[in-house]
Amino acid sequence: MNQKPRHLKKPELTDLSNTVLRERYLWKDRGDGRPEQPEDLFWRVANAVAEGDTHLSEAFYEIMADLRFLPNTPTLMNAGKRNGQLSACFVLPIEDHLESIFNTLRDSAIIHQSGGGTGFSFSRIRAKGSEVSGSKGTAAGPIAFLKIFDQVTETIKQGGARRGANMGILRVDHPDILEFIRLKRNQTQMVNFNLSVGITDQFMTAVKTNMDFTLIDPYDPSYKKKVNASWLFEEMVRCAWEVGDPGLIFLDEINRRHPTPQVGEIESTNPCGEQPLLPYESCNLGSINVSKYFQKKGKFNWGQFRTDIELAVEFLDRVISVNHFPLEACQKITLANRKIGLGIMGFADLLLLNEIPYDSDLARKYGFDLMEFLEKEGKKASEKLGKLWGVFPNYSGSRLEKNKEYPRRNATVTTIAPTGSLSLIAGCSSGIEPIYSIGIRRNILDQGNYMDIQLSIQRLLNLDKNQLKQKDILQTIHDQLLNDYSDSFRTAHKVSVFDHIQMQAVFQKHSDSAVSKTINLPNNAGVETVREAYWEAYLQHCKGITVYRDGSRGQQVLEAVHCNEC
Repeated sequence: MNQKPRHLKKPELTDLSNTVLRERYLWKDRGDGRPEQPEDLFWRVANAVAEGDTHLSEAFYEIMADLRFLPNTPTLMNAGKRNGQLSACFVLPIEDHLESIFNTLRDSAIIHQSGGGTGFSFSRIRAKGSEVSGSKGTAAGPIAFLKIFDQVTETIKQGGARRGANMGILRVDHPDILEFIRLKRNQTQMVNFNLSVGITDQFMTAVKTNMDFTLIDPYDPSYKKKVNASWLFEEMVRCAWEVGDPGLIFLDEINRRHPTPQVGEIESTNPCGEQPLLPYESCNLGSINVSKYFQKKGKFNWGQFRTDIELAVEFLDRVISVNHFPLEACQKITLANRKIGLGIMGFADLLLLNEIPYDSDLARKYGFDLMEFLEKEGKKASEKLGKLWGVFPNYSGSRLEKNKEYPRRNATVTTIAPTGSLSLIAGCSSGIEPIYSIGIRRNILDQGNYMDIQLSIQRLLNLDKNQLKQKDILQTIHDQLLNDYSDSFRTAHKVSVFDHIQMQAVFQKHSDSAVSKTINLPNNAGVETVREAYWEAYLQHCKGITVYRDGSRGQQVLEAVHCNEC
């Protein structure tokens, strides 16, 4: 590996950033007997993706080390390794026979070991109790196999650094849908899966008109069972209110807009829902920290943002080319579509620094303008790469060709990812989420709890490190925000369901893929709030929705720290 040039500056990181990097990302031995440092990591990644091109390596290093852009976790972990797998997420198919089911189970284990997450639709598996051909037995059904997948994931650490992440989807018209909906009421099972119901327009119409809805066995279409659609919808609402699952994936909306329908239908997404993918397809993600372009109130560095978008698109496209795919089938379809997912993080920080309330029309206008700009400039960059290196092979026959969009390198360019670990490294707010709390206790890394205060709050109030160590600092911050910024400061639980979903819908308008966003609700939110959220997401043409009521699970990743705890 080429040594990092001495003139390149070191990254400025918070204590929490250093902890996350040390525990999860930094190589324990670079090969010369010394542990890797953060600047070594960024140079390793930059050099591997640029394939030794010095000018490009330095440009990639600079944008990462300055924390303006970060790629997904597997790229940070594995770039530079001999067989480094760099993709964030994969979708694997499951057909209705044991060979397919257990081949997919094996493939998912391989992907988890390499650092990737997986999504599956179990909708093709015949219903529980169905006849098994060639024997007198009956089928176990998709839920039984879903539990096996969860148990196998529990035994595997991704790349030795994190637990496997999965998305499990079952269509709303599957006969076993009720058992699926209620599955996570027992919080000791399915701990490695997010669950989402695959919703159709036909079902939502039946709910709206309070009509019966037909469940059909995928193995035996002659098996049909009628249920009341409104009653089934209420079961989803009730279970999501109780434990946060299931979410909803709007399959028809996804397939109306996915770029390569001539290749196949999309049935599933990655674990956090922002990447609807074809069978075996993978995607490489990265996020730009928009708080870095804040200059002063009302001023944003659009020129630098444009330059960084172009560089980030080239980075993500090159990741596809240098990637070592865990499965040949994944390599084939990924190279045919060359999907990338460039999004943003630090959006709530940017609003706070501009003193714009998250739940305002002005905030939504700001979000729309940012994402419109990102989409426009990102696709320009992809078109430029298409001229240089060729368009994605499945362009012919694609929706892009049909709509007479200019040929480009990548079938998708934009997405909004959750940026959990990346935002901790960058010291910014996650994705497009509002700031969760003034003080946040983060349950991360299986290492215990970490309490931190958002950098944008520190910056807004001009707090130094000595002040942050004061025992009553949370109370001081609370009082100052209340006195000086009460009109603009909003935390997640103070934002209404309507405003949460309106913001998600704004970003969806300019996202090729989907938007990962949690509709965070206070503990005292009623069941009707979840119902409202699900309907609003559907009406606003979101591709999916996840709702979480604070405290509804025994353990959660984020917890608000109150002033009296300090």
